[in-house]
Amino acid sequence: MLKLKWKRLGLAVGLSLTLAAAGCGSEEGSGSSDGSNGGESGGSGEETDSGSGSESSEGSSEGESSGSTNYGEKMDYQITGIEAGAGVVGAAETAVETYDSLAGWEVATSSSGAMTTALGEAIDNEEPIIVTGWSPHWKFQQYDLKYLEDPENVFGDAENIKTMVRQGLEEDMPNAYTVLDQFQWDEESMNSVMLNIQDGASPEEAAASFVEENQDMVSSWKEGAEQVDGKEIELVYVEWETEVASTHVVGEVLSNMGFEVTTTPLDNAVMWQSIAGGEADGMVAAWLPLTHGDLYEEHKDNLVDLGNNLEGVRTGLVVPEYMDVNSIEDLTPAE
Repeated sequence: MLKLKWKRLGLAVGLSLTLAAAGCGSEEGSGSSDGSNGGESGGSGEETDSGSGSESSEGSSEGESSGSTNYGEKMDYQITGIEAGAGVVGAAETAVETYDSLAGWEVATSSSGAMTTALGEAIDNEEPIIVTGWSPHWKFQQYDLKYLEDPENVFGDAENIKTMVRQGLEEDMPNAYTVLDQFQWDEESMNSVMLNIQDGASPEEAAASFVEENQDMVSSWKEGAEQVDGKEIELVYVEWETEVASTHVVGEVLSNMGFEVTTTPLDNAVMWQSIAGGEADGMVAAWLPLTHGDLYEEHKDNLVDLGNNLEGVRTGLVVPEYMDVNSIEDLTPAE
């Protein structure tokens, strides 16, 4: 399976991305639920009186609500992205080309981890920041965030996370194939594992806790599968918090069934190549149709698509709730 070759290659790519990210001063993060605009409450209830003082106050409030604050200037007209080549980064670059309000802006690529670091630092200092975000993600529960409205639908509709395996896995490892084929969970479950890791548990510890506490769900994944005796299997993933969580949970289930499980972090492109080439056995980390769309089209004839394991994931531009902007169109182009 050439595990060592892929592992070295994946870690080397990951290290280069991390070093690049450190130079950008960013980390990985995502947006959260829609919330009310703080500026709107300040602008309500003042229209009943006329007079210069009242009009001046009202005009100031309305200007802030419509995004008149030049956040772009404070951020050097940069959107903090994740790894170059990720679908959400490509969509952000398309947004820059599509929206007049983003004329002159740039998408600064880094890494997923670096982007969340930048997000956290900005929030600690209540500074403006725009990141390429997605959900599910533990930042939704840790911070008060919102997606910017996308009237042009550049980021598309909700995505799904899918499971992909190498050709021949069903014949070689029918029990593992059954588990991977039946693996499906929801955002709340994934978030619980991610938050456990964020709070200090190792991915292995968090996965073991989840499996122990959710035996009914796990049993549905294992239905029809039998115990094995030391059969080796390799799962690959991209080092996003979501995929760390899902891959280690599946790995824990397979390990408990008697498999000798290796989990290998790789760059996006190498992850897909390893499955299509048969060097790795499976992944539960395929974001489609947007994020990994190009890679899926490139490799779909050489792998097996087992369908969704989590539905309704979302991508877009994300900001802290305290920023008085609700739509991409509310931003200010670079001068």
